[in-house]
Amino acid sequence: MKFIVSSSVLLKNLQHINGVVATNPIVPILENFLFRIEDGTLTVTASDLQTTMTTQIPVEASENGAIAIPAKLLLDTLRSLPEQPVTVNIDTDTFGTEILTDNGRYKLSGENPIDFPKLPTVTKTLSVDMTSDILLSAINNTVFATSTDDLRPAMTGVYLQLSTDNATFVATDGHRLIRYRRTDLGSAASASLIVPRKALQLLKASLPENVPVVAEFSQANASFTFGPTQLICRLIDERFPDYENAIPTNNPNVMTIGRTDLLNSLKRIMIYANRTTHQIRLSLKTNSLTISAEDLDYSNEANEKLLCDYDGEPMEIGFNAKLMSEVLSNLSAKMISLEMSAPNRAGLLIPADKEENEDILMLVMPVMLNTYA
Repeated sequence: MKFIVSSSVLLKNLQHINGVVATNPIVPILENFLFRIEDGTLTVTASDLQTTMTTQIPVEASENGAIAIPAKLLLDTLRSLPEQPVTVNIDTDTFGTEILTDNGRYKLSGENPIDFPKLPTVTKTLSVDMTSDILLSAINNTVFATSTDDLRPAMTGVYLQLSTDNATFVATDGHRLIRYRRTDLGSAASASLIVPRKALQLLKASLPENVPVVAEFSQANASFTFGPTQLICRLIDERFPDYENAIPTNNPNVMTIGRTDLLNSLKRIMIYANRTTHQIRLSLKTNSLTISAEDLDYSNEANEKLLCDYDGEPMEIGFNAKLMSEVLSNLSAKMISLEMSAPNRAGLLIPADKEENEDILMLVMPVMLNTYA
């Protein structure tokens, strides 16, 4: 079996799906890409059993066939090649693979494609059409707040609630909660599901700008198709926390401030905070915010005063600066509002300026201010 393809085109497509390949997979065959040629189209598949990505590339080929090729070795070879046509010769009996370029010959050992897991099928019960920009915005605003604690699997993904009127994306790690809602996105029927963090991170890395995306869902799997690329992942079969009850509704103390000003100040002050707790203190008075931090172990302390628009009772509240700065970094708004009720209740970060069809709410849990631990 032989086919000819552009080295840069092949490299670009392989890089889109390479994130699926695990470093030390449970099944050794998953260290490979599955190459399958049918009628002049090369379909490349990468899988870790939970997530599978495929991409299609037109090639010059005289016959059909399949082979599993080591992913890292092939990618390292293509990265070092200049743009040129490459010829790939495959011995279907021994699975030996030979890559021929203008001035080079590279030989590597492939594996039997029959050992590669079959592509999972999504018997769709629900389908949603959207643009990649909408999906990217939802991912960017939520995936960073998912939990890495495998003991709480429901929180290691993004919860998606679909209705006829809107789509709501929710992520939480127990210390912060993000609710991102689109009123220009909906489905024919209501549904709730949890999409794993890895699948969303892969979409974030591979989605081009402003292209149509078709999302299909079944009871166990989700599929996202855009251009020649498809991602299929297994949904998280767990119950997501009742996030609505965690959002405080009565927040009379409201501070409005420039997002960049607050973020830059937090980054400076957190240098002086305790390295374990990252605790900072916000002291609020009329049109005045003082941010301070102290690390008693090293006798370090710092404080800054910022102008803001504050409507409410004077109060002091503590936050984890690392978590709060990450939330602010993932917002694009120029102005944000921090709504609070009491020092021991969660604060709500809400963009003061946002797109017409989106609603963003970011909840950040406070830390106790009785001592700097």
